[in-house]
Amino acid sequence: MLPPATAPAFLASHGWGGATIEPLAGDASFRRYFRVRDRGRTAVLMDAPPDREDSRPFLFVAEALLARGFAAPRLIAGDLGQGLLLLEDFGDRRMGPELAAGRVDEEAIYEAAVDLLVALHRVPPPPELPIYDRGELLREVLLFLDWYAPAAGLAVDRESFVAAWDATWGQVLAETARAPVLTLRDYHADNIMLRDGHSGLQALGLLDFQDALAGHRAYDLVSLLQDARRDVSPRLEARMRARFIARAGIAGEAAFRAAYEVLGAQRNVKILGIFVRLRDRDGRRGYVEMLPRVWGYLARNLAHPALAPVSRWFEAQVPHHAREPWCQC
Repeated sequence: MLPPATAPAFLASHGWGGATIEPLAGDASFRRYFRVRDRGRTAVLMDAPPDREDSRPFLFVAEALLARGFAAPRLIAGDLGQGLLLLEDFGDRRMGPELAAGRVDEEAIYEAAVDLLVALHRVPPPPELPIYDRGELLREVLLFLDWYAPAAGLAVDRESFVAAWDATWGQVLAETARAPVLTLRDYHADNIMLRDGHSGLQALGLLDFQDALAGHRAYDLVSLLQDARRDVSPRLEARMRARFIARAGIAGEAAFRAAYEVLGAQRNVKILGIFVRLRDRDGRRGYVEMLPRVWGYLARNLAHPALAPVSRWFEAQVPHHAREPWCQC
């Protein structure tokens, strides 16, 4: 992964001339990341090609998080015309790999991540953020029809698919309109950094929040606890969901659980479409290996009575051989 040709001049113009540039990571977007080292200091260079990525939402949400006391990468320097941002370096300790290596206690770190969401929801979202409304929820689940269904050789009915979702998410939409919270939309173990030497809200560094909206308070919780990239046991999911409900002071536990499952199903159906799109449009094959896990989470969601219309649609339209294992799709 080579840095953009413009990176050395950009760095030099902001006091980082002669710094070394090392590949760090990419993600499911067109953004790439590099670590910059210079005389004992480090930073992260984000390369977000302006013809493919708009970095302004990232900067806006980062400022909003910082203003609310949360740990988002601080901007050191930027050139939006070139798509280059130099950001604070949170180090290498991502929650997902740390858990996989057994270096952190799973229950304790999930408790901290849940408590961060509780704190995040206690402060109002920026008024400029759009609402996570029906149009956006629907656009996302339609990715399943646009990408997964054709790849699996399925001829499915679009009209009944939309009708099933419209019969399902009325409560979610009403609660979102009444009491929206800042919703990061990709809050999971690989986007949470463990920051040595920090405590409280500053102990967890937040990444990949540029798509944030004003949404339902269950969305980021289900994103965390139904993680496409790692197995989260039903036991741990139930304990962390109960912790969130208790600490957030949610009175209607049954209604919240219904919203949680509806948004979990919406997110997992979206992910099924996105991961196939990453393979078929972008040539990034690794993501489809996670599809059996996503189907497993979706099965949990569809078992809830609130998802009955969507569950009936899947039973009628998507035979089980087209779900898991991920074979011919």
